[in-house]
Amino acid sequence: MKKGRELKPHIGIFGRRNNGKSTLINFLVGQQVAIVSNTAGTTTDPVKKSVEITGFGPVVLVDTAGIDDKGDLGKLRIEKTLDAIKLIDLAILIIIENQFSIIEENLITEFKKYKTPYFIVHNKCDIEELDLDIMANLELNLETNIISLNAERDIDNTKILQLIAKFLPENSYKQPSILGDLVSYGDIVLLITPIDVEAPAGRLILPQVQTIRDILDNDCVAIVLKEREVDAFLRKTQIQPKLAVTDSQIFLKASASVPKSIPLTSFSILLARLKGEFDHYLQGTPHLENLKDGDRVLLLESCTHHVSCDDIGRVKIPRWITQFSGKKLDFDVVSGLDSLKRPITDYSIIIQCGGCMITSKQLKNRLLPAIEAKVPVTNYGMAIAYLQGVYNRAVEPFTKNISNIDYL
Repeated sequence: MKKGRELKPHIGIFGRRNNGKSTLINFLVGQQVAIVSNTAGTTTDPVKKSVEITGFGPVVLVDTAGIDDKGDLGKLRIEKTLDAIKLIDLAILIIIENQFSIIEENLITEFKKYKTPYFIVHNKCDIEELDLDIMANLELNLETNIISLNAERDIDNTKILQLIAKFLPENSYKQPSILGDLVSYGDIVLLITPIDVEAPAGRLILPQVQTIRDILDNDCVAIVLKEREVDAFLRKTQIQPKLAVTDSQIFLKASASVPKSIPLTSFSILLARLKGEFDHYLQGTPHLENLKDGDRVLLLESCTHHVSCDDIGRVKIPRWITQFSGKKLDFDVVSGLDSLKRPITDYSIIIQCGGCMITSKQLKNRLLPAIEAKVPVTNYGMAIAYLQGVYNRAVEPFTKNISNIDYL
């Protein structure tokens, strides 16, 4: 499946072959955006379609292969269909002719495993109407809703849009504030943004842009400086920012330039709190102290990007960890949301990027196997702060009585 680079709500369409999954997508959108065929297995891999649903808004619809596919190739397609559950915010399960058995039950088990809300559509009602007793039992036992329709012929999609609105988690389309609980009306936030070989030409990186927008949304003032301008600016203006946010790579310099009276954190840590597993990061980060010779470290990048000669994930963090630990370590880097080539238990610690290009649900499901296996997890910014000796200061804006937390 394509890598998760859309921050819109992701809605997955699931069901057996020829149940009308692609037809339902066209019905939702009101136009022909998915290929429809009477040949079973037309959709072979999950396909993402970024669309606008009239009356609802922009979403990403994920058209999946049939969960009853056959043969060795069919098994691979089913695996990709199940992998798609990790990326979505809402699932729509399509059945026809009142067909509901172990195939659908197993799929629902996967929905529940990843805490994915879902509802059921009984399609092709012109062939066979939904049995009311079956409907009542399903709704009662599964604690969800089921509707009957003919996606090929019906015109009014109001009922299914109402169910989407009912089951789609609010946090999938209403992103909470990045720092709204840290600032008040009129506060000044200092943003320290180095312009180096990794900075994109002519623009800022996404976490910096998102933070600036959030500052403005909270009716505050953003002051953006390069790192070498901070000392002179604070000295000449005597401005006392409510908060300073730095790029993680220059934590040491930023910490030296920004007075201790001004709370300091990083863009990556802000994102970690916004959409990651922040409590698990707090517990996992100090495990950087425990690395031994031969340990393996996994760095997770949630997008693909141009790799520079001094890349943060592939070069700098491994170098800093090696210098900090003094151990001979192995490092793996996985970009996007691809499957891992090794069991998660092969790793002594997992270091996740800020995840600015993926949804919170995708990031959390990315880390779920590690958390379940009790493999320590952390975040780029928190790991860098720990390695550079400014960890307590970097997380202090988000914690209370930090000195009393036993894992620090």
